[in-house]
Amino acid sequence: MTNTYFITGIGTDVGKTIISAVVTEALQADYFKPIQAGELEYSDTDKVKALISNSKSKFFNNVYALKTPMSPHAAAEIDEVTIDIKSISRPKTQNHLVIEGAGGLMVPLNDKDCIIDLIEKTDKIILVSRHYLGSINHTLLSVEILKNRGFSNIGILFNGNEHPTTERIILEKTQLLCMGRIPEESQISKEIILKHAGRLQLNLENF
Repeated sequence: MTNTYFITGIGTDVGKTIISAVVTEALQADYFKPIQAGELEYSDTDKVKALISNSKSKFFNNVYALKTPMSPHAAAEIDEVTIDIKSISRPKTQNHLVIEGAGGLMVPLNDKDCIIDLIEKTDKIILVSRHYLGSINHTLLSVEILKNRGFSNIGILFNGNEHPTTERIILEKTQLLCMGRIPEESQISKEIILKHAGRLQLNLENF
């Protein structure tokens, strides 16, 4: 049985792309980022592809590749396009699929829709939380809105060095599964991704 894993975060710059690479490698999954805003010369898809060692994973093109590194709705306006979520069809694959969102759950795509509207009820949602002042609040709010929307298959993955008091209170208040932690690394390479993929593989398979 194959699954779709939606990688989202509590905000911007929490490490979704690195986590996406780890999950993609661990499951030898396919990877899809529907919306890329900015960095088109070396996109998140390019970054994940460069960090993957297995030969099974396939990488699908963005549906929207926007030029400006801004919120998708604003970047789309600059490019004189409107993001229509009905046009974002998931690629057909017989493999596990990793989908990476953009920014946090409530990042707007247009006047009506946000990133959360791209998630489907059957998805396994991995919420990336990174420790910073305010991250507890942002994590709890992210979990709250997911639950309010009826999502229940949610796991938390901590990115960055261990912060026991923060992790404990988040897990106590959310009662969600901790998928693990990716510690701070001085550099990211295929070998580093492989190492962490091996550590998370069992948790991901049992998720």
